[in-house]
This record gives sequence, C-alpha cells and structure tokens, in this order.
Amino acid sequence: MSITFDKDSNIFQLNTKTTSYLIGIADGKYVGHIYYGKKLNNCQGGYALLRTEEKPFVPSQNEREKAAFADTFPYEYSTHGIGDYRESCLSVRTAQGYRACEPVFKSYRIFDGKPHLPGLPATFARDGDWAQTLEIICEDACIGLQAILRYSVFADADAIIRSVELINSGTEPLYLEKALSACIDLDDESFEMLTLTGSWARERHMTRCPVTFGKHAASSIRGCSSHQEHPFMALMTPGTTQDMGEVYAMHFVYSGNFLALCQKSQYDSVRMVMGIHPEDFEWKLESGESFQTPEVVCVYSDQGLGKMSRTLHDLYRGHLIRSPYLHKKRPVLINNWEATYFDFNTDKLVEIAKDAKEAGIEMLVMDDGWFGHRNLDNSSLGDWTVNEEKLPGGLPALVKQVKEEGLSFGIWFEPEMVSPDSDLYREHPDWAIQIPGRTPTQSRAQYVLDLSRPEVVDYVYESVANILRSADISYVKWDMNRQFTDLGSAKLPPERQGELAHRYILGVYELQERLVTEFPDLLLENCASGGGRFDPGMLYYSPQIWCSDDTDAVERLAIQEGTALLYPLSCMGAHVSDCPNHIVGRNTPFETRGHVALDGTFGYELDITKLTAEEKEKIKKQIELYHRYDHLVREGAYYRIASWQENHLYDCWEVAAKDQSEAVVTYVQVLAGAGMRSRKLRLRGLDEGALYRLEGTEKVYGGQMLMYGGVLAEAQEGDYVSRVMHFVRV
Repeated sequence: MSITFDKDSNIFQLNTKTTSYLIGIADGKYVGHIYYGKKLNNCQGGYALLRTEEKPFVPSQNEREKAAFADTFPYEYSTHGIGDYRESCLSVRTAQGYRACEPVFKSYRIFDGKPHLPGLPATFARDGDWAQTLEIICEDACIGLQAILRYSVFADADAIIRSVELINSGTEPLYLEKALSACIDLDDESFEMLTLTGSWARERHMTRCPVTFGKHAASSIRGCSSHQEHPFMALMTPGTTQDMGEVYAMHFVYSGNFLALCQKSQYDSVRMVMGIHPEDFEWKLESGESFQTPEVVCVYSDQGLGKMSRTLHDLYRGHLIRSPYLHKKRPVLINNWEATYFDFNTDKLVEIAKDAKEAGIEMLVMDDGWFGHRNLDNSSLGDWTVNEEKLPGGLPALVKQVKEEGLSFGIWFEPEMVSPDSDLYREHPDWAIQIPGRTPTQSRAQYVLDLSRPEVVDYVYESVANILRSADISYVKWDMNRQFTDLGSAKLPPERQGELAHRYILGVYELQERLVTEFPDLLLENCASGGGRFDPGMLYYSPQIWCSDDTDAVERLAIQEGTALLYPLSCMGAHVSDCPNHIVGRNTPFETRGHVALDGTFGYELDITKLTAEEKEKIKKQIELYHRYDHLVREGAYYRIASWQENHLYDCWEVAAKDQSEAVVTYVQVLAGAGMRSRKLRLRGLDEGALYRLEGTEKVYGGQMLMYGGVLAEAQEGDYVSRVMHFVRV
C-alpha cells in the first residue's frame, strides 16, 4: 500500500491491498489515466498504454491535430473548451465570458496522511492508521486557475479516494460552471452499467443496462441525493455476478445535487465522471479563493459485486463513520409514528413505554407532532417549542416519566423546513428559499429554510440544541420531507445565486457537525421522507439512516438489498411495523417482519399497547435474536446468497464473522409456488477445513460442504415465510 512516482517513465503508481492505479504525464503536461485493476508489482511498460506513440500523436509532435489528441486522450480530469468533446469535469467562465480551460501538469507531492476537507464530510485516517496522499498540481496560466488533483489510499482498504481543489491564482474573478470530482477513461469491455433507482417507498432498487454509444446518467437536482437516483455508478464486465466479473465503481460522499455519468465514445472508450450536478450550480471564485469538490470513492473488484460491497462496508466502518455508536450495540427502539401519528399525549406515550419495557424494548422515540400547534402536517415547522396541551410540563416531565419506566428517550425534528403557518415564517418570510415576485411552491405544506445564511443556521441550531439541553435526550431523528423548488436567496447577490444549492448542503453539514460536537454521545439518525438522503455524506455525521418509509417486509427485501450493496447493515434503519402494512396494505407474518428488520438497526414502528399477548411474546423472542446476532450484523462480512429481485421466489443473505467462527443466514420464501420445494443455499466466508454446528440442532457440516455443496432451506407452507440459521464453528 503505497504511492510512488517513477521519474524515468513519468508514472504515478497508487497501490491498495489488491489493486493498482496508474497515472501518466504525456508530453510533459497532460495528466492521463493508464490503468486501474489487479495489483501490479511495477509500472514497467505502462506508459505505452497512454497511446502517445499512436496518431494523432502528442501536440508537441503534431500541433495541427491537437483537437484530435484532446478528443481521444484518457484525461484524469477532463475540461471543457479545448477539443475534448466528451463529458467534461470542469467548465470555467472568465470575467470576459470565455469558457476554455486547460490545466496542465506543474508539480506533485506525496505525503503521509489523509487531509481533512473543510466544511465537507470526508474519509479519514484514525489514530494509528496508515494513509498516503498524492496531490498533482495543474495550472492554466492563461486564465489563472490551479487545479490540485488529490488521491488518497489507506493501508486496510481497497479504494482510491479522489477530490479536486480549484484555486484562482489570477487577478480577476472566475466563475465555475461545472466542477466535478473524478473522471476515469476505460477501454470498453461491453460494459453494463449498474445504478440504484426508485422512488419514495421503493428506494435503491438495483438497475442494470448495457452501455451503448452516447451518455447514460444517474443524477439529482432535487437538493438532496434523492429517493429516485443514487450517487453511485458501476461499470461491469458482461455477466458479472456477486462472485465473478470486473467492477469499476464510483460513490459520491455528498448529500445534494449530483451527476454520475458514463459515455461511450466514437473510439469505443468509456468515460465515467461524478460530482456536483452542474445544473443550478455556479460558483464565483475571487482572486486567491479556492473551491473544494466533495470526495468520490473509487473501487475496483475482480471478484464481482460481493467484493465491491465488502470493500465499501469496510471503508465506511473504518474511515467515514465517526459516531461512538459505530462499534456499539444500538438501543432497540419503538417509534410512535405509525402507532399514533399526530394524535398522542403524555399518557399515551407513557402507556407505550410501559408495554415496551416489558417486551425488552430500550428506547421510546417521540415523532412528529410534539411542537407548536401541530396536529396535522400543515403548520408549526420552525416553531420548536413544546405543545404543553399535549405534553403538560413539557419535555422534562415526559422524559422523566419515560425514564422511570426504564426506557431512554429520543425525539424527531425537521430542522431544515418552515411552515407558512408558523411564527417563524410570519416573522422572517425571507428566510425561506424563494424567488421574489413568484409565489413559492409548497410541498407537504412547507418551504425550505435558506441554510446558506449564517443567521438561519444559527437559529436552527439553537432551536434544536435548546430542546436537547432541556431534558435527557439520547437520540435524534433528523428528517427532511421536501425537495427544492424556486431556488433563490434573499441574501446572496445576483452573481452568487448559483451557489445556493451547494451552500445549503454546507449549512446542513455545519448544523450536524455542531450537533455531534456539543452532544458527542447523541445517537443521530438521518432521514429524508425515508431514504431520500441516504448517502455517504450523511454517514459522516450519523451512524445510521432511516432506510425507507416503506416497512413492509417484502418491499424491504429489494430496498435493503440495494442499500447493502454499498452500505454496512448497521447503517440501515429497519423496523418491525404493524399489519396490514400502512404503506402497501400487505399482511406478512410477524416472524418474517422481525427477521428482515434484524439485519439493520432494529426497532418497532407500531402501537404495542394494541398487540396480543402472543405478539408481545414474539417481540421478546425477536429482541433476544437481536442481542444474539447484533455483533455479526454490526461487524461481519456481508454476502448476498440469492436475490428475490432476480429469481422472483426467494431471498437470502449471510453475515459471516471476519474470523470465520460463525455466520448467520436469513432466508425468506417470498412465494411458495405450486411446485414448492427446498432451496440449496451455498454459503460464503467460512473456513473450508472447519466444522460448523447449526444452532438449535445437533447437525454438523463441513465448511467446504456449506460453501460448495450448500445447505437446504426446507420449504414451508405459505408465502412470505422466513427462517434464520446460525452456524457456529465447533
């Protein structure tokens, strides 16, 4: 694991545990991509892969065809206006209105460590961890722009971390119209593209399609990473599975508007780029100022999607999530939303707490409706004062009673929003994002607060912090229930209105940074109408994110499979809810709902006071399973065994201990079908030479047999039934 520069060949080589990434300097100035793949012992001969000796040759040898060179060269950071007609990463407008930009190589530095990115979430090296960083400094002397291409590697992670810093080294302002974070050019191998798509209540479904000529994109201009598309893209060789095939993946550490795009060119090369979406973006860069792009995580796998997933899981657990809860068991919570919606008071909440404690639940979370005069979703956002008609004595009294029942206490906020019917909006209507003279568009009867303004950020923070200071509150669910429209800020000058969307996200990051700094022991869970802002940027502040508002066990199979493709299971907010399910109306067995939710943060979203004694006993047993298997879910290696999205009959996944001592397997028979039969499940991640006992039985299996022969999941009567199998090395 190292970064080196070979002066004879002008090649940088970045090595991770099992991969190498090569960058070359062509013609003394053009920074080009050479190779990304299995680890190389050295870079000898790699320079030839830049194709600098093929027509049209480098510009110093053939200046008359420089445009042809620019349109074929595999740039590490592509720019607009100089002859490269493929998708660019950087477009800059000068004060005179010109847009061409060509930063060329000036110098480099390699140093130990991983730099922090001010104001942005970013991967980091913990104390004692080894990391190394390469900075390639490029400059366009014509317009006075410096571009620092930054690459970092960690000793224990098979990933390349990329970002770019843009500095105005001239005397006049520059306007960034597009500033993406990463680019990679590859020869086409009949690639397929993998993205995560969906909508509210069906987030992050895996979508594959062939890469044909032209552009293919995943993006969001909604002000958040969104339910509809995800800041992730992977190129895969044909037939890639969980265990076989090559994967080139990018994942964006950012929570706002994004663009992930691949383009197949006329010469059968494929370019993949990722960064802040250029629509609704422009950034004025004064002389001496800099702009830092968010990070992109790049992963190469030669062992299919499974290795990619485990690489990302390990990276995020080791180098992105900072919470003290990262390696701790999370409290089993019950949220009152689906139990009561807005119709609750102290007595009802304490009644829920009493029954919850008897079942083994550890925390009560009070959701929407506790503040202002909010009895429906059409008022009071921004007025973060307790409604004492519902909660006499306020939060101190309620929290005291809940804790006397033996539960800790959590609370819901939606700090980024304001209701037209609120004291805050009546006093400060200009604090809402809107365009003067245009009637602002409402969504869910609310507006978005202008978090590009420091005074708004301060108000929001103090509103939340004052509540947390008032009582013993252990958990916050931070929600965001609408997306951007009418982008306009009353505070930003006309030439900076294009900065609003990015400055807003920086404001969100500042709020959450201040929150976890003042309340370091707080368990923060992010949410955005379910999974509308489930992205790596949020993980930097909260160790878990509400996965989806759809808690139906069957719908959750596809949602959680797509989420687990990229994120550790312990990040996924997953609860057992009532039936018929409040979103889809489906009835599923209580056991199945529990088994699906166990591979997440685990909790309950129902009125426990209305359950039967039998159902309450099932909760006790589910919580026993949670305590038994949580260490595996939190720390283990994830393997996807079968996909209901693909076979339309059953789903199966496994979490194995890193030391191969045990594994827990979850199997869901979604549809029994007329020809109901057992399923053979081939496990992963075990010790071939060891023996494993199936918990609860006297059956013992060899590791080889479990992985290559498999174990039978016996067919059961009915649809939507499930089982959990725990194998322990003997």
